[in-house]
Amino acid sequence: MPSLTLPECPRYISPPATKEELEFANLTVIDLSKVHSPEGRQELYPKLRDALRTQGFVYAINHGYTQAQRDRIFDIANAFFTLVPPDEMKTYTGNIEKDGYYYGYKGRQIWKLDEENRVFDQIEQYGLHRNVTKLPHPQAVRPFLPELDAFSRHNHFKVLHPILRLIALSLELPEEALVEKHSFDGEGETAIRFMKYYMRSKEEEEKSKNVWLKGHTGALVCLSRIDFGSVSILWSQPVGGLQIQAPDGGWKWVRHIDNALVINTGDMLGFLTGGYYKPTIHRVVQPPEDQHEYERLGTFYFSLSDDNVRLLPCVESPVLQRVGIERQCPDEDAPLSEVWRKARTTTYGVVDLQKGMERDVEEEVVEGIVVKHYN
Repeated sequence: MPSLTLPECPRYISPPATKEELEFANLTVIDLSKVHSPEGRQELYPKLRDALRTQGFVYAINHGYTQAQRDRIFDIANAFFTLVPPDEMKTYTGNIEKDGYYYGYKGRQIWKLDEENRVFDQIEQYGLHRNVTKLPHPQAVRPFLPELDAFSRHNHFKVLHPILRLIALSLELPEEALVEKHSFDGEGETAIRFMKYYMRSKEEEEKSKNVWLKGHTGALVCLSRIDFGSVSILWSQPVGGLQIQAPDGGWKWVRHIDNALVINTGDMLGFLTGGYYKPTIHRVVQPPEDQHEYERLGTFYFSLSDDNVRLLPCVESPVLQRVGIERQCPDEDAPLSEVWRKARTTTYGVVDLQKGMERDVEEEVVEGIVVKHYN
């Protein structure tokens, strides 16, 4: 990313990290600089495997972007919400229910958090296809498209593909087995997403018990919904809110680490690995008290398998043959990636949920498969 010829963009000043004593999750750190050698990958894949199977989340460091490059991306992310006039935002607002993907703007108060008390989300977002020139964008942000293209490709080839290779190794599969299902140029909806979380009124916070997005297993909530994909990449930022569910059922905060990535698995990887990698239940809550005055700006790369991939377990994996395969449906009923994506996207936050058998769990049925939402 050239440093002397970048178009001007207002600086986004990151808020300070919380000083509150919180119960943080002790997440494993994966050094991506080691993925470039066979020896390094052999060292990393057991760490990644054990972390994802026990906690569902890892940090990734040394991913190839400098702190300055990371900060510049947050400048650009904020520009989508500060430089574009409201009338133009309406022009570039996506039709999620019709299109089945999250491109363009999504306004606030679309997703239902509590139907009975009429509490809705306060999240504004903008989504870009990984091919950032596939769809048009507001005029003010067009000068940043070359940088966004580089950012998209970096996430895909320098982060996502190495992680997929490590997961394949953990399953004793050829290294490219999962990479081949997540191409950059094929038909699919892997995407960049910028999200801004705004504070709600005190009354709304009390009604929703301070939860901004309900807990979910890879499909629902925290990252707005796209955890129904394969691997989610969050660029760490200092305003707290992301929590993961511990094995004892409690919730632990995810700590901010400068220029680190927070990576978790989603529904599609659960399908492809026969339940070996289960999506972690996580949610977004109100920030700690000393951060209440700040908006929370999120930058994400949500990966999905290619549209034509049928979400079947990799039965050729010797590991899955040894430990057994958990199927969510018969193989003949396994949905295509495209079908699952559209079904999950068009129902998220808008359909009425049914009370589940477990405490504080609501459910919906998508393509014949029960999806749980954790309150």
